Order: sequence, then structure tokens, then C-alpha cells
Amino acid sequence: MSGHLPVMLAEVIATLAPRDDATYLDCTFGGGGYATAILDSAPRCTLFAMDRDPDAIARGAALAERYAPRLHLIEGRFGDMLGHLAERGVTALDGVVMDLGVSSFQIDQPERGFSFRADGPLDMRMEKHGPSAADIVNTRSEAEIADILYHLGEERFSRRIARAIVARRAEQPFTTTGDLAALVRSKVPRDPSGIDGATRSFQALRLAVNDELGEVERGLAAAAQLLAPGGRLVVVAFHSLEDRIAKRFMAEATGRAGGASRHDPGALAARVAPRFRILTSRALRPGGAETTNNPRARSARLRAMERLEEAA
Repeated sequence: MSGHLPVMLAEVIATLAPRDDATYLDCTFGGGGYATAILDSAPRCTLFAMDRDPDAIARGAALAERYAPRLHLIEGRFGDMLGHLAERGVTALDGVVMDLGVSSFQIDQPERGFSFRADGPLDMRMEKHGPSAADIVNTRSEAEIADILYHLGEERFSRRIARAIVARRAEQPFTTTGDLAALVRSKVPRDPSGIDGATRSFQALRLAVNDELGEVERGLAAAAQLLAPGGRLVVVAFHSLEDRIAKRFMAEATGRAGGASRHDPGALAARVAPRFRILTSRALRPGGAETTNNPRARSARLRAMERLEEAA
């Protein structure tokens, strides 16, 4: 699993507090960093690990053999965890970890099309099937593209970019990450912070291609339903929209807030009994040493809650 650095690993394990003879779910197996730490922290625990990316499951085969019979890999979306776990006879969990967003492996493979650092096909599909990023920019209307860039990428120049995309694709469709990134950069002013001008647009397209915000909402609701008394949910988010959903969901689940957000996680939380307590009064952030060693950790936020013991 070289090349993969699990973000805020020490904080995740300290918050989850794995114990022997308990059952856990790692919703985003990725490179197996969290899974390995959980299994090593509690030598008699059982861990189910999910990932929608078939490459991640294939990479995990050796780890599953190493930790057999305690590690069980599941290919699928964590928003569908209720069904996947029920098929395996699991109806309650002692802890759930969600590491949201794209993995280092996906970013570092140009052929997956998640990054513009190296030119590759304009893909971004975690599951390798369904509509790609190229399909969106080459077929959606100008208004639809602008809405995606604005709402999912918080891109202020979304309309300008969408207009340019539609004009250019009439002459030649977009097929590569480098091609699209170059056009986007030409339509936005240089960011004084040094952030590449294409970053927000690529982030928005990735979220749209994989319905990542919808997946977060479904996953949070399912995890809360599965947690046994004393069970903990730990969420690490890298995108402000994902973190906002997690923050609102936990506030609703613990009775700390009312009303619904734009993505309405409150409506999801209302379907489970508000029998939780917040473990992180404020989101935890990675330390300076970690962000120096792993710049991708800079935007990470960790939030957690625990299901309360049932009333006597």
C-alpha cells in the first residue's frame, strides 16, 4: 500500500477507540491505512471494509489474507451499507469510519482522470462505469454545467467557464484533463494563494460524476441506524460541502440544531432516534507536522459522535 498516507490516523483511532470482540466498518477502504490500524489496535475485533472502486478491493486482497478471518472486503457504495451488511448477517456495528473524497491512488493515476497534474482521459468515475466527466462537459446544457461548478465547486466564475465550455465543444469535444484544465484556467483570474484555477471546477465535476454528496447523506443515515449503544461514527472530510453535511447531520442527531440544510441531512437524521452525543465539540484538524509531510491533509476535518446507552 505504498504511496498512501491515511490522514489523521492517530486522531481517527483515538476517537474510534477500537476494542476486542467488537465489529467495525471502514466505509472507504482506499489504501487500507485505517483498516490496518483498526485491526492492529484490537487484535480480536472484526472489520468490514467497503470501497466502490474495484481497484481498491483488488489491492486489498493481500491485506484480507494477512488478517483472515477478521477482515472482510466489500465492493460497493457505503450509502448501501445496510444491504451489504445484512447479506453478511451484520445488523449492528460498534464503530464506523468514513474518509470522504478521492483517494491518493485515484489522484496519482492519470488514466483515472481525477487530476489535471498529468494529462489523462477526462473520466473521474470511481466505479469505472456510468457517465464520465467528459459526458457532463460535452452533453449537458450551459446552465447545468454552470450550476454544477457553482454549487459543487463554489466557483464564482461558473457561468463564464460554462459558456466557454459549450462554445469550445461545438468545435471539438473535451477528452482529456489537460485540455479542460487549460480552458478553465484561461477564464478565471490567477488566485493569489497559488491554488490552480482549475481546482474548483475539477472538484465539482468529480462530486457530480460520483454523486458524492448524496452518498454522504445516505451513508450517514445508514451508519447512525447501524450503531449499537456505545458505537461511534468518525467522519474525516476534505471538502467544505461534505464537512457541512456531516456537521449538520451530527447536530440534528444529537438534538443540537434544527432546520434543514440545502442537502437536507436533518431530514435523514429525523428517521433515527436522537440518542447520540457529540464527541468533537469542534472539528479536529491535522497537526503541523502532518500537513508538512502530507500536504493533502491540510483541508481535513474530523467529526465524531457516539450512540448513547439505551435507557433502562
